[in-house]
Amino acid sequence: MRFEYGYTFGLPRKIVWKYIKDEEILRRSIPNCKSFVETSKGTYHAALDVKLGPIQDQFRLVIKRHTETSPSYYRLLVKGKGNVGEVDAIADIYLEEEGQGTTKLTCKMEGKLTGALSMAEKHLTGGNSNKGLETFFQTIEKEIKRSLYYMKRR
Repeated sequence: MRFEYGYTFGLPRKIVWKYIKDEEILRRSIPNCKSFVETSKGTYHAALDVKLGPIQDQFRLVIKRHTETSPSYYRLLVKGKGNVGEVDAIADIYLEEEGQGTTKLTCKMEGKLTGALSMAEKHLTGGNSNKGLETFFQTIEKEIKRSLYYMKRR
């Protein structure tokens, strides 16, 4: 499984860099997320419900920030397991200043799926995946803006 996705935030790169790795922002942004906890610096444990057509399961994930170059790049190592299969993936996240106060995020992901989950690979890498990622990053942007708003009001 391999795909690439891009999203433009209406926020400066230093703000996106700071908040895109925030435990609370991520927990509130991941669809069907049941838990998302940073267990050690840069390592997160998550549980989420996955619904892909007839496939429904709860996955337990370990997500580790492996390499970082502030404020432009980080690599995620993702391992997950559910009753219907496993995922083992690497995601490279690039952040570039686009223009006045905007940031272009590019996510390049490569991974393996096993079990019944592997039958959903086309669903995960096709147009439905882009819709899901679009919604995910839109939600992250809203959550960052909401956090910034509440910080200003304090």
